[in-house]
Amino acid sequence: MLGIKTRSEEFFLFYIMRTLYYHTLQRLSEIELTEHFSGFGLYDREVIELIRTCDDPYPYLRGLIAEFGFESAKIEYTQKARTRGITKNSFYTLYDQALLGLTSHSKVPLRLAAMLGFLSAIVSLAVAAIYLVYKLIFWSNFTLGLAPLVVGLFFFSSVQLFFLGILGEYVASTHTQILKRPLVVERERINFD
Repeated sequence: MLGIKTRSEEFFLFYIMRTLYYHTLQRLSEIELTEHFSGFGLYDREVIELIRTCDDPYPYLRGLIAEFGFESAKIEYTQKARTRGITKNSFYTLYDQALLGLTSHSKVPLRLAAMLGFLSAIVSLAVAAIYLVYKLIFWSNFTLGLAPLVVGLFFFSSVQLFFLGILGEYVASTHTQILKRPLVVERERINFD
């Protein structure tokens, strides 16, 4: 049973930022996450035991619950405004949780870096080729300037970004392999003695 925050009496900008984060994470994630689920809920013993078997020093609970794929009921509630005390969450802890959710369940940023590096390298090569053709055709009227240096710098930066994305893929693959999450969650075994 999951507690889903449908409305909040907190500062409206925080609620809008959380909604934007959940929508973004939902689009980038490889699993279907529950929006506005903060981890608050009632869990069966089976779910608790599965969470304990995960050898993840920084588990993203919201993603783990969704990844296990158990059926869950949702209880909607309105978050009341804080009447006393101050929150223990600073901007840094919220930012850390947001990045943990993104890096735990998505490889899209790494692939985006590799694709962006590859595409910008192609664009810089095309610009360099066009510049070279113009220089050869209009030799006396076309001054050299800093353009070749800028195009070269842009090209090598793009190549670095591409290989950084490829390196990130290797790191993400290693990260996925060392996590001891269950490959499947069995609901029931039939004809196994």
